[in-house]
Amino acid sequence: MPALPTRHQQIVAVHSAFIRQVVELAQSAPASDTLRDLLRSAEQQGWTALVAAIRRILADQPDPSAIRDLDEEDQVIAEAILRGLQDPRTLPDPSTRPEPTLAAPGLAGMIRAAATGNVEALQLLSEMAEQMTRAGGPLARLAAVVRRLINGERDPRQLCRGMDAATSQLVLDILDELGKLGAH
Repeated sequence: MPALPTRHQQIVAVHSAFIRQVVELAQSAPASDTLRDLLRSAEQQGWTALVAAIRRILADQPDPSAIRDLDEEDQVIAEAILRGLQDPRTLPDPSTRPEPTLAAPGLAGMIRAAATGNVEALQLLSEMAEQMTRAGGPLARLAAVVRRLINGERDPRQLCRGMDAATSQLVLDILDELGKLGAH
């Protein structure tokens, strides 16, 4: 099987627990209520198109156009679930963590979407910021600047104040990506 592009690997790594859970629950008849609850929760989080595609896959009706019509992230997740159902050896390792240096493009895209009124992106960023705040340390400092980035703050000196080198670099990478997206 060919290796996934790096960006797709990152998406799979970020969502590895969800991907594994869907596949494992789908293959366990007694877990059908848990699977239904998991999909309902994902739907409530705004993943309506992805959940619809997963339901078609699980109903043994994997319509290729339904997967192709998803946005890139949802498409990668749906394809990973489909591969996992066909061959469980392809399921992502839940201990694999996304490469932090590759997080900037995804975060920048969500920040731009939230800044332009995308409610789902704003909600997702809010949830991520809450998790980062609970984690403490450098992640809490990053969480503290997310709202400022959404509101248009672009001064790296202000945004990176008090951060360690790695977190500062991530903020600078996010600012660079926002610049590429024309969000300045």
